[in-house]
Amino acid sequence: MRRLIAVLAIATSLMAASCSTTKDDTEPPELELVNSEVIADAAGTGVETSRRLFDSSDLVVVSEDTPQAQTRAAHFAVAAGAPMLLVGDGMEEELARLRASRAITVGLVGPLPDGVQVAVAESGDDLGVLDVAGVAALDPDSANGLDGVQHTKHSLRMPVMLATAQTSIPSVATARAAGAQVDVLSYPDPRISAESMNTVNEGNVIALGQQFGTQQHFDTAIDLAKNGELPGGGGLVFPGRRMIAFYGHPSGGALGVMGEQGPDEAVKRVQDHIANYQALEELPVVPAFEIIVTVASAAPGDSGQYTNVGDPSEFLPYIDAITNAGGYAFLDLQPGRASLLEQAKVYEELLKRPNVGLALDPEWKLGPDEKPLTQVGHVQAAEVNEVADWLASLVRDNDLPQKGLILHQFQNQMIRDREQINTNRPELAFILHADGHGGPGEKLDTWHAVQEGLGPGWFMAWKNFIDEDTPTFTPEQTYEVTPRPWFVSYQ
Repeated sequence: MRRLIAVLAIATSLMAASCSTTKDDTEPPELELVNSEVIADAAGTGVETSRRLFDSSDLVVVSEDTPQAQTRAAHFAVAAGAPMLLVGDGMEEELARLRASRAITVGLVGPLPDGVQVAVAESGDDLGVLDVAGVAALDPDSANGLDGVQHTKHSLRMPVMLATAQTSIPSVATARAAGAQVDVLSYPDPRISAESMNTVNEGNVIALGQQFGTQQHFDTAIDLAKNGELPGGGGLVFPGRRMIAFYGHPSGGALGVMGEQGPDEAVKRVQDHIANYQALEELPVVPAFEIIVTVASAAPGDSGQYTNVGDPSEFLPYIDAITNAGGYAFLDLQPGRASLLEQAKVYEELLKRPNVGLALDPEWKLGPDEKPLTQVGHVQAAEVNEVADWLASLVRDNDLPQKGLILHQFQNQMIRDREQINTNRPELAFILHADGHGGPGEKLDTWHAVQEGLGPGWFMAWKNFIDEDTPTFTPEQTYEVTPRPWFVSYQ
């Protein structure tokens, strides 16, 4: 920092003329926040952030939109305690609102409005390029007493601010210039870690960037952060952890590997698998069961729906075993002709448990004249949305952490109008489970095919069939799949 300022004589003299250190040692009042806020800064220029954090500023730093220029501009803005803006739409209007009379420009900025005294910063020493985390780490007080440069302390105390790698450099630099602590998260949700959950539970925050979603979305995420953590830490099903699961039914091994042994033995066996996966992954890998609770039937049965609905109590031993081991349980529905929502509601009390999610299997979803094993079934997006709405309400109404919702798919037709599924529900993590079997080429073809046209908000899952795959992927081969699956099940 000393070398940077020393080589920019014109700019530093301007800073010295326009900035002064606040001499009043009394604690300033806080920036008024009724609730936590999102500053979208959709254009990435920093204008919205400047507008929210600064009522006025005699000095403004204006930068060209290049990484090198933004790095230099961020140093100046944080050192001076001044807003940073990118040249572009809204910049001149913001200079007028701030009543700025002086500006430091970095790079090709062009003329500024009449009445603004300009100092053009030379390139000076090569500072490299700072990312968001680097700008968030700049110290506003480090410029005090440096070759005539003094830091203007903001008149208000700032709340903690959240950012990600997608947040604009001007927003982060302006927040640091205002004296705010900026916590850089690995994912744009305050539930991503125990630390960020504690931060939002202790007081209001400001999230920097449109990647945090709408204000309503962020408000819901903040509310859910009060509802406790999930196995592996944080309040999100994904990301933050990966899962290795056994799939099956308590009746035995005919429907999957989980039922080949009792609950405790199944937990031990899946944990042995996890040891191989954890060696390949920095994130925590937690055990899971995907338990088939309604089983498609070749006969219509008393209900005429071609599905057998299990008694919820039948599954408690497996749910208890996996959750007591720090894992997660998914309840899998094979609905036949029945309504997915009606079947889900049968297991409402089980789904009120914090570590229990839901899985929908369209392969076994039949039309009114269809029968199992004569065709691959399908589900309409509207029915998925109906289930998701109900499950999201269950999460909110019962103060639960986020729940996982799995949709199985190995043919494009299995989920009709998939783009119409609303994944913008903070209460749920949407998981697309590509569960085709066969040789490596066939499996990878299915993997890529089901991802074509896939919208945002989905986490990919993979299934290894122990008998049907030729051969079954090893843990190393499974985690070499791109993108690396968040959820891997064994059947």
